[in-house]
Amino acid sequence: MHIEYPPKLSISDLVKRLKGRTSRILQMEYPELKKQYWGKHFWAIGYGGWSTGNITEEMVQEYLEHHRNPSNKDIGNMILE
Repeated sequence: MHIEYPPKLSISDLVKRLKGRTSRILQMEYPELKKQYWGKHFWAIGYGGWSTGNITEEMVQEYLEHHRNPSNKDIGNMILE
């Protein structure tokens, strides 16, 4: 997801708002989620890769595929240069 946001808004505030709103919307649309995640966090703590550099769509896809593959869970973070 590529997002434009006002520079006065910190990334952590942006992510907090996105996660809060999407959690509420998803739980309203799918009531079974509300039962499953009652008292628990819907989203994991933290947020993913952010950049202000020259990252291509292909680089983002490679990063995402690396983290989707369960065999890479012990390798750690993939660094894009």
